Amino acid sequence: MKALYFAWVRERIGKTEEEISPPERILTVGELMAWLHDRGEGYAAAFENMKTIRAAVDRTHVKHDATIANAREIAFFPPMTGG
Repeated sequence: MKALYFAWVRERIGKTEEEISPPERILTVGELMAWLHDRGEGYAAAFENMKTIRAAVDRTHVKHDATIANAREIAFFPPMTGG
């Protein structure tokens, strides 16, 4: 699946997107974020406080308990504010 990173998530990881292949035991967005957190220093910084990260699976905003089964694309971004 493709992982997309936006705003300060992208800045901390150092890339805008990448192809990822999480282990089969990773079933939800939250589990995926924990797995990404453990991939290195930049990922650890980006996913340090996972409660602040928002996610979209195949361009639909989801909660952290959403399944990633059959997902083609998962995007991670900080909370958005309007004005």
